[in-house]
Amino acid sequence: MQDSIDLKNYFFYFASFVVILAGIKMANEVVVILFLAIFISSIVSSLLKVLHKKAIPKLFSYFIVLLILILISFMFTYVINISLKDFTSNLPFYEERYNNIILNIIQFTESFGYEINKDKILETLNFNSFFTFTSNVLGSIGTFLSKFLLVIIGVAFILAEGKVFQMKLKVIFKNNAKKLERFNLFSYNIQKYFLVKSFTSFLTGFILAIMLSFFGVDYPILWGVIAMLFNFIPVIGSIISSIPAILLALMNLDLNTTIYIILFYIIIEISISNILEPKLMGKELGLSPLVIFFSLIFWGYILGIVGMFLAVPITMTLKIAFDSHIHTQWIGILMSDLSRKRKEN
Repeated sequence: MQDSIDLKNYFFYFASFVVILAGIKMANEVVVILFLAIFISSIVSSLLKVLHKKAIPKLFSYFIVLLILILISFMFTYVINISLKDFTSNLPFYEERYNNIILNIIQFTESFGYEINKDKILETLNFNSFFTFTSNVLGSIGTFLSKFLLVIIGVAFILAEGKVFQMKLKVIFKNNAKKLERFNLFSYNIQKYFLVKSFTSFLTGFILAIMLSFFGVDYPILWGVIAMLFNFIPVIGSIISSIPAILLALMNLDLNTTIYIILFYIIIEISISNILEPKLMGKELGLSPLVIFFSLIFWGYILGIVGMFLAVPITMTLKIAFDSHIHTQWIGILMSDLSRKRKEN
């Protein structure tokens, strides 16, 4: 009888989950702004605490934080829009260079006696389709950043509610100190994740921009910004963000330089994502690769391209929430990457 009741409860929770997801998908534009406002406020709240410790007045601290956010959003929007316009105007030149490289490779292959259909190869390795996709992605990011003012307004209200929200939590959990402790641990882990991820993403984009500028690749700042943003998409994000810069290097520079750029991309990504980030993040916050892969597909479907950027933060938030309660810890364990712990043991 008890098993039957538990089964009914599971079906009820699953049905509720499906209905909620359907609502989120229908209102994805509003939900994305809400999620971003929450995530960004969790990051900048640390800066707010630092300013408070420096004895800077509360109102003035809010203005400083919001001004920084506005400047960053304007800078990103300007860089992406200006670079995208210039990049689009130069597409015919890049297409010609790209086709010449493909034809040279075909001629080199044919010198060994192989017969190759040039038209079929050029149709398959279509330049326009790839760079149209790249332009569309960059355009989507630029369009979204132009609406970033709504996110900043949301952040402003969340930060203003911070102290009041703490008081509300104390009232809610006044008779249960353990629950309040669990919630505070949950908030701390979420903040830690966002701070570390933002820092490593910025570091990745900054180093890559300097590296590309050193080698003379076109639009190094643009590709650095893209690398920073796509760093929030694990595994495939770094691969996608590297392809345009590598192709431009191949078209404008020699093969040896392009190989060096590829090697530097690999070294920088591995050093930051696989070595530095896990050390700063902590092993207990690791997600299973399988969970990461399906979260990218799932949240990308629910929230569009921005959902892919938010996929890991949202999934990590859910994992930390599950870890924070004794009755849902088993779900957190299923979502965890225990491979490192096995290696240590």
